[in-house]
Amino acid sequence: MATTPNARQPHADRARGLLARLRIRKKLIVLHTAFSLVLACMLWVILRPAIGHVVARAEATEAILLLEIFANATAAENASAYPWRPPEGAAVRHGDPESLGLTPADEKRLRALPSRPLEIARTPSSGRAAIYLPPDESRPEIFALAEATIPEARKAVWRLYALLVAALLGVYALVALALEALVLPRHVYRPIRQILLADQAVQQGRSDEELIPDRAMPADELGEIMRSRNESITKLRGQGKALADALERLEAAASDLAVKNNVLERARQNLADADRLVSLGMMSAGLAHELNTPLAVIKGLAERLNADPRAGLSPEQAALMLRVVARLERLSEGLLDFARARPPTCRQTALHSLVEEAVTLVRLDREARDTRIVNLVPVDLTALCDGDRMVQVLVNLIRNAVDAIDERPHSPNAPQGLVEVRAASIERDGEAWLQITITDNGPGLAPEVLARLFEPFVSTRLDARGTGLGLAVAEGIVREHGGVMLAHNHADRQGATFEILLPADTLIPQPHPQRDGHATDA
Repeated sequence: MATTPNARQPHADRARGLLARLRIRKKLIVLHTAFSLVLACMLWVILRPAIGHVVARAEATEAILLLEIFANATAAENASAYPWRPPEGAAVRHGDPESLGLTPADEKRLRALPSRPLEIARTPSSGRAAIYLPPDESRPEIFALAEATIPEARKAVWRLYALLVAALLGVYALVALALEALVLPRHVYRPIRQILLADQAVQQGRSDEELIPDRAMPADELGEIMRSRNESITKLRGQGKALADALERLEAAASDLAVKNNVLERARQNLADADRLVSLGMMSAGLAHELNTPLAVIKGLAERLNADPRAGLSPEQAALMLRVVARLERLSEGLLDFARARPPTCRQTALHSLVEEAVTLVRLDREARDTRIVNLVPVDLTALCDGDRMVQVLVNLIRNAVDAIDERPHSPNAPQGLVEVRAASIERDGEAWLQITITDNGPGLAPEVLARLFEPFVSTRLDARGTGLGLAVAEGIVREHGGVMLAHNHADRQGATFEILLPADTLIPQPHPQRDGHATDA
């Protein structure tokens, strides 16, 4: 599969450097050319001073020879009239040191060695020499300066430079051509092409072509890369096969688990149906037990009326019948509340006010004047709940606590009955909860009742006040709020505590169509 320019673009964007985006062949050409040019420049820098020094020495020597000829020519004649003329490219001047541009140091050297030509500082275009001729009876003292240039030597030097550069470029061009024609295609380009073709086979899924043959691997670093790549591909294929086998086993296990889950789900449904039947049977038995006593009373009174209609009922018997009918009404209402599943209408409500309302209702219902009911809930604490239904929960729990205190054996040393309602925000297992506790100093819960406290018709009282469904209704309301209801006896004193935990967030679960938890009066 050919690699498109767009596919290579992300890698090119990450590349850095002048040669990063060039192919290997172009990189080598650029490097060969740059290396040959740098080498030519280095040779020119190295050879130029030496060759220039040779030319300068030749021009200085020629200037010295010119001064020797000039000295010989002026020995016999007047310096102003000597017939000698310097050759082309050379010049001889004489005069005082200042006019000739001689320095005091040059003048001192020349006077120290009279009649002897001396080389002085040259100019970029010529070599120079000077001579001092002392005066004699035929002429005054003479300072002469000769400047000589050898054009042929300078031209030869530039030709040498040009030939050197041309030779270097030619040699490196031949070397580059030899590398491109004989070495690089076999030892560089072909192995790289083999790697690219093998990678394309991997990308296209041609497993029979994804490994590079051993015969195509050179005995150099590229060969090591190829062998390492083949080993990596082989290991990856082995791991892929092992992974595929593991996935097959996992799919088989998942299929088997799905079958088992289906069987377990059917068993759970059957168990739930059986549990509902058991609960229905228990509730029916409890309901029958609860109905037997009032029905027996009504039956007895009805039989008495039937036996002697003119006798009628006494006021006590009529009051008893009214109490029995009221108990049947409460039992019916409790069953309706227990079976009713409606979602709570939640809003932020002051919890202190809810507790005050519940305490007032309990006092009106139970006339609990001998029992202190203390509301210790903070005034500023709010709860996200259905206020009316939460009052129903609190009334049930406080009423149970008051009834439990009233059932204590009467003793002059017994402490006054006390029911305390507290609330606070707490955190359990990293989650925020609202905790409401109702604590009393009554006799506590019997162990056999505590173990079955949240089952229907497990009543602790035999009077006409309890229906056996008060806590069932309360626990159901708390559960519909997403909360939990707990109960326990005090370890260090008499009494019991009921605890309500409500979630602090706003996520209230939808009620289930069937109740799966049960409760009763304490």
